[in-house]
Amino acid sequence: MAISISLVLLLVVLAAIFLRGGGLKLSHAIVCALLGFMLASTSLAPTIQQGVTGTADMVANIKP
Repeated sequence: MAISISLVLLLVVLAAIFLRGGGLKLSHAIVCALLGFMLASTSLAPTIQQGVTGTADMVANIKP
């Protein structure tokens, strides 16, 4: 468990650096994908899922 939390934190830091740096290269996209897979296996996954679903529902209900 400690290794996966450390890996998630490392990937979060790397993703933040890549996003601040500007251009998204293939290696950056791979790090972001790995971060997503690692977050899916943590206890934060249900909270993230609810947030994404709520945001998608809110955007879907916006009428132009």
